[in-house]
Amino acid sequence: MKLPKFLLADNSEFPEDLFVVHTEYPRFILNVEEEEVEWLDDLEGDDEETMADEATKVVEAAFKWCDEELAKYDDEEEE
Repeated sequence: MKLPKFLLADNSEFPEDLFVVHTEYPRFILNVEEEEVEWLDDLEGDDEETMADEATKVVEAAFKWCDEELAKYDDEEEE
């Protein structure tokens, strides 16, 4: 099965929170409201600085994607 790179998720136990699940390496769950990341994969690499930069980039991409997705929902509601 092919999965999208990002998924939106919510949970009734955390009604105020919205989550983004990143399905590709490095996999993680981002709590958008709390701005917290739970890594599902160990970040491996020769250069710690490079890995930290890559991790930052993919988390920033998740926030950007989430903002764009939510804007689409807002646009649909307005129609």
